[in-house]
Amino acid sequence: MRTYERTHPWIDFTLDLRSASHRLWLLLGEAQAKCRYLAGIPLMPAVAKDLYRIFLAKGVLATTAIEGNTLTEEEVLLRIDGKLDLPPSKQYLGQEIDNIVAACNLIAEGILTQTSHDTCLEDIKEYNRLALKELPLPDEVSPGEIRRHDVVVGSYKGAPPEDCEYLTDKLCAWLNAEFKPEPRMEIAFGILRAIVAHVYLACIHPFADGNGRTARLLEFRILLSVGVPATAAHLLSNHYNQTRADYYRSLEVTHKVPAGVLRFIEYALQGLVDGLDQQIVAVRQQQMLVHWINYVYEQFPGKPSPADVRRRNLLLDLSEKADPVPISKIRLVSPRVAEAYASKGQKTITRDINKLQKMHLIERTPKGIRARSEIMLAFLPPSTQLGDAA
Repeated sequence: MRTYERTHPWIDFTLDLRSASHRLWLLLGEAQAKCRYLAGIPLMPAVAKDLYRIFLAKGVLATTAIEGNTLTEEEVLLRIDGKLDLPPSKQYLGQEIDNIVAACNLIAEGILTQTSHDTCLEDIKEYNRLALKELPLPDEVSPGEIRRHDVVVGSYKGAPPEDCEYLTDKLCAWLNAEFKPEPRMEIAFGILRAIVAHVYLACIHPFADGNGRTARLLEFRILLSVGVPATAAHLLSNHYNQTRADYYRSLEVTHKVPAGVLRFIEYALQGLVDGLDQQIVAVRQQQMLVHWINYVYEQFPGKPSPADVRRRNLLLDLSEKADPVPISKIRLVSPRVAEAYASKGQKTITRDINKLQKMHLIERTPKGIRARSEIMLAFLPPSTQLGDAA
């Protein structure tokens, strides 16, 4: 008998889904459907790049913030762009961000080039090495090496050091053997596999430091490997960070009560679905903007006159404003609008506004002029609303 079988009997590499609640199954199905939906939506290149950059920053920040990194999301975005200079006392915070960004990029490249996406012990060691690279660490911490001493996190004592490598290797074998998906169920199986991998790696705690970051990188890798969009693959880490107290509480429950792992899975799934809802709303808003632009161009068919071009540009640039623009400030809507009206008088502006209003493309309000981009909602199916991500 190995030591862990006596001290950590809950590390048994089983997942009994027979007692899973109907809510867990509904959330899992919803998560798969929404991941597929996001994976199949084409976006304008600039929009796609921006969304990826934003959610990469959120995921990287979440992975490090849980461990104490105090940089803000804006600072992480600057760091990703190579524009954040930190004083010597805070250099390690930037290094933590750099490490996770590099690890995520390496994982993504591997998913594209590798034929097998099985998990192995060396992969997990590499994720830990990358997460801790060039950070100031205690002498007993060796990045990428299984610990040889006991560790206690809060009130939880990690698995016996003599069993850590054996358990981590066994975890990989179990994940590879027991989560073979049925056709069209790859994402659902992958989500379960990712969450369970996270839980068991946290229970084993095989490294002297960086176990949480390693678990979240493994989770990210598994999600990417089954076709979850890169933006969505960061959502679980973001959820754990935003609900940090629940995260630690849910992890603690996994080994204290029967079916504790199922509770953690349900907690994680709810956060994933909530995050997917937010992403779908953002994507739909971008889609509506594209359709609105096409619709605007259709209102000026053929070869538009200089006046038509001026009015069309005014309408499109008004669409980018969150609030109505006072008539007195119409010239300031955008540089191209300012140039178009530079040699024109107020009568031309009034005439253009009247024309656009007659075409039902703008609306006068007490606060100014606004584009009626909500016209596009009329083209949605009757039961669908822009703000509804279902």
